[in-house]
Amino acid sequence: MKTLSIITILLLGLVHLPTQAQTNDIKARIEEAMSAGPPSITKNATILDYSSEPDGKPIVLREGTNGWTCFPDNPHMDGYNPMCIDDQIIELFSAIKEKRTPDITRTGFGYFLQGGAPRSNTNPWDTSPTPDNEWMEIQVPHIVVVSPDESVIEGIPTNSDNGGPWVMWSGTPYVHIMIPVPKYMQK
Repeated sequence: MKTLSIITILLLGLVHLPTQAQTNDIKARIEEAMSAGPPSITKNATILDYSSEPDGKPIVLREGTNGWTCFPDNPHMDGYNPMCIDDQIIELFSAIKEKRTPDITRTGFGYFLQGGAPRSNTNPWDTSPTPDNEWMEIQVPHIVVVSPDESVIEGIPTNSDNGGPWVMWSGTPYVHIMIPVPKYMQK
């Protein structure tokens, strides 16, 4: 009988461990998502996580109140890429995924203060370097700006190595401005 009680206690303890581990993992994923943007935005942002399936629906980790959405690192992409984005950047990324023209209705912003995944600077669908796609193996921490008024990009270089802001995906419906920022460290 004593053995049965010990086994029961051990099993109950083991059942609790995954729950605690899940809680710790959720907290870690929320913190990782929040590292993508400034605290003034992330503290009230919705936090979503990626499904275990590459095309699965996002999982809500925390409901927000300010219209911003933050994601931790995407396990389905190379690189480290947590992000905090508004509805216009969500529209831009959705349009790319669906291969349609985005419906950008106002200036939109996205924070990638930890950097981003390796990407082509010229073609949103390239997944590896080519001789002419200006591959960015490491993306610097940056802010993304999209606007319905394409005149805002006039005069901004398209080369990501120019030392300042640049236009990414120029000549496509997905054109936007990339603004490099110093590496951001949350305290």
